Amino acid sequence: MKKGWKIKRLADVLELQNGYAFDSKGFNPTDGLPLIRIRSLKAGVETETRFNGEYDKKYVVKAGDLLIGMDGEFGCYDWKGEPALLNQRVCRLQGFTGELIPRFLFYGVNDHLKAIEDVTGYTTVKHISSKQILGIEFPVPPLAEQQRIVGLLDEAFSGLATAKANAEKNHQNARALFESHLKSVFTQRGPGWVNRRLGELCDILDSKRKPITKRDRVPGEIPYYGATGIQDYVKNFIFDEPLVLVGEDGAKWASGENTAFAVSGKCWVNNHAHVLRPHRQLLTDYWLISYLVHTDLSPFVSGLTVPKLNQGNLREIPIPLPPLQVQTQLARNAGALEEETQRLATLYKQKQAALAALKKSLLHQAC
Repeated sequence: MKKGWKIKRLADVLELQNGYAFDSKGFNPTDGLPLIRIRSLKAGVETETRFNGEYDKKYVVKAGDLLIGMDGEFGCYDWKGEPALLNQRVCRLQGFTGELIPRFLFYGVNDHLKAIEDVTGYTTVKHISSKQILGIEFPVPPLAEQQRIVGLLDEAFSGLATAKANAEKNHQNARALFESHLKSVFTQRGPGWVNRRLGELCDILDSKRKPITKRDRVPGEIPYYGATGIQDYVKNFIFDEPLVLVGEDGAKWASGENTAFAVSGKCWVNNHAHVLRPHRQLLTDYWLISYLVHTDLSPFVSGLTVPKLNQGNLREIPIPLPPLQVQTQLARNAGALEEETQRLATLYKQKQAALAALKKSLLHQAC
């Protein structure tokens, strides 16, 4: 330990306030004060639920208060939102004696909480107690040193937050450019373009698909597909060719959803996805998938309790069809743009990981 630093139990330098079990009869999505539950902590700004009823003012949380979730993942968060109520299984750190700056504790305490989490057994969810939190032995340097470290970390993390926001914005801009390009492709018209119904352009192989209940599936390496993608892996297969799958039920059909996707090689498909074999002398798989994914297909979906894109409606979906060579060239152009978008997405994820590692390193060096 560094010279001049002391080790103090948190119980010696602060107080812990447990949240209150507010009556669920007062829970409301719009009226009353926000109710801070564990799920609200990571965002730290707003809550899903409000409480409209009587409450003791001592349970009102204000911006800057330090809160710890006591179930699941143990972590300390600073509240940034409007005044809110401290619900049960969330505690607040308060009553600091003056030996410890709250923000210095905030920067260093999560490593201690994670250490407790790692050794905590559980049946369904891990729990931490007030006694365990107050028993944490925490390094306490002189106040001037605490202030210096907090200043350095505040400045560094502000820069990291800006870098993270810029990386995310670049990724979003690239994705928006790609989406805009595809939409412009589908709305333009040129020589040789026609409109055809999907049923005229594809063989629909739904009669060959077959669901298997989970208990009856024999584990293997063959993908077992449903409405939104791979659901499992099984031993046998039904299909062994390039195909296009479209969600029948259990999917989403708005523009930009994963409504349609390509499969190839051996696979098994259940009865929640339509199976299409495009007439490839007229229609490329890429063109069909891109159009279905970037078109709002909701008008073709029926059913109030269980929405469904039935086969009859699927066949009637109009497909704008340029000449095959135009489809192929546009697919190349879109593919190149999508590849660049994916490259930026990968860089964004790498930068996120690097920023997270840098943040952890700064905390370790400082505390």
